[in-house]
Amino acid sequence: MSYNVNLRLDPNFTPMIKVYQDYLKRADFNQIMTIGLESHNQVSYHELPLIPEYNKKDLRFIERYIKTLLWVKGGHTIFLDAPKVVGNYIKQAFSLKGERGFDVDFMETVYKRTFQVILTQKHTFPSEKSQPESIGRNLDGCRIGFDAGGSDRKVSAVKDGEVVYSEEVVWFPKLQSDPNYHLEEIKAAFQTAASHLPRVDAIGISSAGVYIDNQTRVASLFIKIPKKDYHLVENIYHEAVQSIGDVPFVVANDGDVTALAGAMGMNKNGILGIAMGTSEAVGYVNQDGHITGWLNELAFAPIDFNQESMVDEWSGDYGCGVKYLSQDSVIKLATAAKLPIDEKLSLADQLKQVQGWVNEGNEDALEIFRTIGVYLGYAILYYHLFYDINSVMILGRVTSGVGGDLILENARKIVELENPVFAESLEINLPNEQTRRVGQSIAAASLPVII
Repeated sequence: MSYNVNLRLDPNFTPMIKVYQDYLKRADFNQIMTIGLESHNQVSYHELPLIPEYNKKDLRFIERYIKTLLWVKGGHTIFLDAPKVVGNYIKQAFSLKGERGFDVDFMETVYKRTFQVILTQKHTFPSEKSQPESIGRNLDGCRIGFDAGGSDRKVSAVKDGEVVYSEEVVWFPKLQSDPNYHLEEIKAAFQTAASHLPRVDAIGISSAGVYIDNQTRVASLFIKIPKKDYHLVENIYHEAVQSIGDVPFVVANDGDVTALAGAMGMNKNGILGIAMGTSEAVGYVNQDGHITGWLNELAFAPIDFNQESMVDEWSGDYGCGVKYLSQDSVIKLATAAKLPIDEKLSLADQLKQVQGWVNEGNEDALEIFRTIGVYLGYAILYYHLFYDINSVMILGRVTSGVGGDLILENARKIVELENPVFAESLEINLPNEQTRRVGQSIAAASLPVII
């Protein structure tokens, strides 16, 4: 297989990083547009050089680039100092009735603010500010670590860095519309762990979704909770902690806690963790070993510029990571390969069926995972525009077995081919044994500082 974008199972794949590079070739670096993003506690600036004249493809690229920034950093306001044709295009796209209406509605839900695109000059932008959170790696005292997964909940009791008890319990949060179900399940986990400790000094929580100031803003765990009752789960973790006592607690996105577990296990920083399972979940630990407070919801960030690519059912957008770095990608490519998948099976079991063919040496099945490796390699090159990374840790059910080895091999080859200098300093790995030993719930236990 030649390592370029001419993939047999996805011949029209057009990596975002390639489109970015093509744009730069036509750019005048003496003239710059500035993009500002403001969230609840951060303001970041980003720059793109101008080009002499903007066609539809250029405008679409800028929209895709800003969309990526939005899902990397998060934000309720975009400030834009750019030519009028660019500004008007972005203002229309990022409106409730525009192409990016889903993105706008999501950000309004997260930040509880009306979303805005403000066309202005750079000198009027708010000052840049960032608040990386120096959380985690605290293992003193008696702690509870809780990991709220979509199909099971894990909890650990940790005393001075040693696990004295852990358990994994099946639950069904995505099927339950009663907030009390969620609260009682979480309380039960906390109380079980507490019973194995002489006292509880702190509680750390890893949970899928977006959390601000320990409040639930958007979370797939609570997808069945009616809107009218959603306020009942906003402070659900605070209520559950109170059942144990008035102790410090921290809630963090599960992707960030996965990256933190990797950083602790490998004793390294600058780690991007990418979990390929039901969706694409991402977390980041910066070069100082801190969680950044960014959104990191890269399932919704585009990696393919091809407008005819598969559309994500939730966001209604095309080319987004969820259809390239998840089990959806395996099934999409298996269909392209005309493999006889049993559509009566669950998506997880369809994935297992394809992985079974991989183990048998089926060439079409092997090609699926080679292709995902190419997707991943180009995605990493694109993500590197936004993240300062020297390690990428991939995990999740899609990376199991021979298929995971093929993903790793092909991702590394793409990065080496396209950016040899970056490749020399970059590690792309599955979790090592030490990282697995640290575990998600133990990393979660380390989140709070004991006061």
